[in-house]
Amino acid sequence: MLYTIATILLVLWVLGFVSAYTMGGFIHILLVFALVVLLLQIIQGRKIG
Repeated sequence: MLYTIATILLVLWVLGFVSAYTMGGFIHILLVFALVVLLLQIIQGRKIG
């Protein structure tokens, strides 16, 4: 589920670059959020238990 959300956010970020930076700030916030989600998924995947 988190990978799906992260993928969608990354696609939106790329579309932000294609659309001539019309929503540049918002798209970069989405990118940061996507990276945080991916890191959380990696960390949770390595937990023992």
